[in-house]
Amino acid sequence: MSNRQIKVMDNGPLRVSGEVELIDMDGNKLTTKQSFSLCRCGLTSKMPFCDGSHKGKFDSCVRAEKQLD
Repeated sequence: MSNRQIKVMDNGPLRVSGEVELIDMDGNKLTTKQSFSLCRCGLTSKMPFCDGSHKGKFDSCVRAEKQLD
């Protein structure tokens, strides 16, 4: 099984890597590569994929809460 990861990029998209299927609400599969970026800002012209339109126009730096043992 391949390693799959979704990384929340600072002021940018969700970076998806690994073997995953991306499907729309009707169950149709979208064509993807081994790694791709999904838009979080809503400014892209290639929805749901990021086209870089967010640069300088989107502010979001998400961090996970640190887990205490």
